[in-house]
Amino acid sequence: MPFLELETSLPAAQLPQGLAGKLCSAAAAILSKPEERINVTVKSDLPMVVGGSAAPCAQLLVSSIAVVGTAEQNRGHSAKFFEFLTKELGLGADRSCLLGCNSGEQKLGGHGW
Repeated sequence: MPFLELETSLPAAQLPQGLAGKLCSAAAAILSKPEERINVTVKSDLPMVVGGSAAPCAQLLVSSIAVVGTAEQNRGHSAKFFEFLTKELGLGADRSCLLGCNSGEQKLGGHGW
Protein backbone atom coordinates (compact mmCIF):
# COMPACT_ATOMS: atom_id res chain seq x y z
CA MET A 1 0.00 0.00 0.00
CA PRO A 2 2.17 2.90 -1.23
CA PHE A 3 1.68 6.40 0.16
CA LEU A 4 2.84 9.39 -1.87
CA GLU A 5 2.95 12.92 -0.51
CA LEU A 6 3.75 15.64 -3.03
CA GLU A 7 4.50 19.03 -1.52
CA THR A 8 5.15 22.08 -3.67
CA SER A 9 5.56 25.80 -3.39
CA LEU A 10 3.58 26.22 -6.61
CA PRO A 11 0.14 27.79 -6.19
CA ALA A 12 -2.80 25.39 -6.60
CA ALA A 13 -3.95 27.35 -9.66
CA GLN A 14 -0.67 26.46 -11.43
CA LEU A 15 -0.97 22.71 -10.86
CA PRO A 16 -2.23 20.60 -13.74
CA GLN A 17 -5.85 19.55 -13.45
CA GLY A 18 -6.11 16.01 -12.10
CA LEU A 19 -2.52 15.98 -10.80
CA ALA A 20 -3.31 13.62 -7.90
CA GLY A 21 -4.91 11.09 -10.25
CA LYS A 22 -2.04 11.35 -12.72
CA LEU A 23 0.47 10.81 -9.91
CA CYS A 24 -1.53 7.81 -8.71
CA SER A 25 -1.42 6.24 -12.19
CA ALA A 26 2.27 7.00 -12.61
CA ALA A 27 3.09 5.56 -9.17
CA ALA A 28 1.17 2.38 -9.93
CA ALA A 29 3.21 1.88 -13.10
CA ILE A 30 6.54 2.86 -11.53
CA LEU A 31 6.10 0.76 -8.37
CA SER A 32 4.25 -2.15 -10.06
CA LYS A 33 1.31 -1.82 -7.68
CA PRO A 34 -2.41 -1.67 -8.50
CA GLU A 35 -3.89 1.85 -8.49
CA GLU A 36 -6.47 0.68 -5.94
CA ARG A 37 -3.66 0.34 -3.40
CA ILE A 38 -2.01 3.75 -4.03
CA ASN A 39 -2.69 6.72 -1.72
CA VAL A 40 -1.77 10.21 -2.94
CA THR A 41 -1.79 13.59 -1.21
CA VAL A 42 -0.90 16.83 -3.03
CA LYS A 43 -0.14 19.96 -1.00
CA SER A 44 0.46 23.29 -2.74
CA ASP A 45 1.20 26.90 -1.80
CA LEU A 46 3.80 25.84 0.77
CA PRO A 47 6.76 27.97 1.85
CA MET A 48 9.68 25.81 0.74
CA VAL A 49 13.41 25.96 0.12
CA VAL A 50 15.35 23.42 -1.95
CA GLY A 51 19.09 23.75 -2.32
CA GLY A 52 19.08 27.09 -0.53
CA SER A 53 16.65 28.67 -2.99
CA ALA A 54 12.99 29.57 -2.51
CA ALA A 55 12.35 29.41 -6.27
CA PRO A 56 9.39 27.17 -7.20
CA CYS A 57 10.11 23.61 -6.11
CA ALA A 58 8.61 20.29 -5.05
CA GLN A 59 9.42 17.29 -2.92
CA LEU A 60 7.92 13.83 -3.10
CA LEU A 61 7.79 11.31 -0.27
CA VAL A 62 7.19 7.73 -1.42
CA SER A 63 6.54 5.23 1.34
CA SER A 64 5.77 1.59 0.62
CA ILE A 65 6.44 -1.98 1.65
CA ALA A 66 9.31 -3.72 -0.16
CA VAL A 67 9.43 -1.54 -3.30
CA VAL A 68 11.48 1.38 -1.97
CA GLY A 69 14.41 1.48 0.38
CA THR A 70 17.34 -0.09 -1.43
CA ALA A 71 19.74 2.11 -3.38
CA GLU A 72 19.01 0.16 -6.57
CA GLN A 73 15.24 0.47 -6.20
CA ASN A 74 15.45 4.16 -5.36
CA ARG A 75 17.66 4.98 -8.37
CA GLY A 76 15.21 3.35 -10.76
CA HIS A 77 12.10 4.84 -9.17
CA SER A 78 13.65 8.28 -8.72
CA ALA A 79 14.45 8.67 -12.41
CA LYS A 80 10.85 7.90 -13.36
CA PHE A 81 9.31 10.09 -10.65
CA PHE A 82 11.63 13.00 -11.56
CA GLU A 83 10.58 12.64 -15.19
CA PHE A 84 6.92 12.83 -14.09
CA LEU A 85 7.49 15.87 -11.82
CA THR A 86 9.50 17.74 -14.44
CA LYS A 87 6.83 17.17 -17.09
CA GLU A 88 3.75 17.80 -14.95
CA LEU A 89 5.01 20.70 -12.81
CA GLY A 90 7.32 22.36 -15.31
CA LEU A 91 10.14 22.54 -12.78
CA GLY A 92 13.82 22.19 -13.59
CA ALA A 93 15.46 18.93 -12.57
CA ASP A 94 17.27 20.71 -9.74
CA ARG A 95 14.02 22.03 -8.22
CA SER A 96 12.61 18.77 -6.93
CA CYS A 97 13.74 16.03 -4.58
CA LEU A 98 12.46 12.61 -3.58
CA LEU A 99 12.54 10.60 -0.37
CA GLY A 100 11.82 6.87 -0.56
CA CYS A 101 10.96 5.03 2.66
CA ASN A 102 10.30 1.36 3.26
CA SER A 103 7.32 1.61 5.61
CA GLY A 104 7.23 -2.03 6.72
CA GLU A 105 4.03 -3.96 7.35
CA GLN A 106 4.07 -3.26 11.09
CA LYS A 107 3.58 0.45 10.40
CA LEU A 108 0.48 0.17 8.20
CA GLY A 109 -3.13 -0.47 9.02
CA GLY A 110 -6.51 -0.27 7.37
CA HIS A 111 -10.12 -1.16 7.87
CA GLY A 112 -10.31 -4.89 8.38
CA TRP A 113 -6.56 -5.62 8.30
